[in-house]
Amino acid sequence: MNTKNNKRRRESQEKIEKAFIMLLQEKELKEITVSDLIKKAELNRSTFYANFLDIYDLADKTREKLEHEFSDLFADYDYFNEESGALIMFRHIKENPIFYKTYFKLCYEDQHLVSYYDPKRAEQELDNVAIKYHVEFFRNGLNAIIKMWLAGGCKESPEEMAAVIKSEYRGRR
Repeated sequence: MNTKNNKRRRESQEKIEKAFIMLLQEKELKEITVSDLIKKAELNRSTFYANFLDIYDLADKTREKLEHEFSDLFADYDYFNEESGALIMFRHIKENPIFYKTYFKLCYEDQHLVSYYDPKRAEQELDNVAIKYHVEFFRNGLNAIIKMWLAGGCKESPEEMAAVIKSEYRGRR
């Protein structure tokens, strides 16, 4: 393959993604058109369609990329020897609010940002029947807390937010 073309294609994809994320801060996904996007990215329509099928394909690929980047935060995380996963997560959110606002605009109702949840801890604290309900409750609750914190401008510190999560587990052992 031609390396120069690969570089050019990557640069075009990055321009499109950057323009898309900027537009998502101003509009809802269903309001964004290819025309809006190519104007913002300063690219041709054919360049967009050479890389993506439509706006929803771009949304899916962007969401997948964001999920991958989030999961990389915890790739080498040691649950037993490191600081709180919640603290790591809230620090990252505070440093990258546009990243998370974009993710939540692109995720579907049944998707959850929280992927670092430790089911072994749940197994120690709950009986097998309750685990699946607890995990679902925890993930949905945490996503709601993150969205609320983002909407409020991340005014509380990451340490305060991690303490909120920790307080939900107080007294369970």
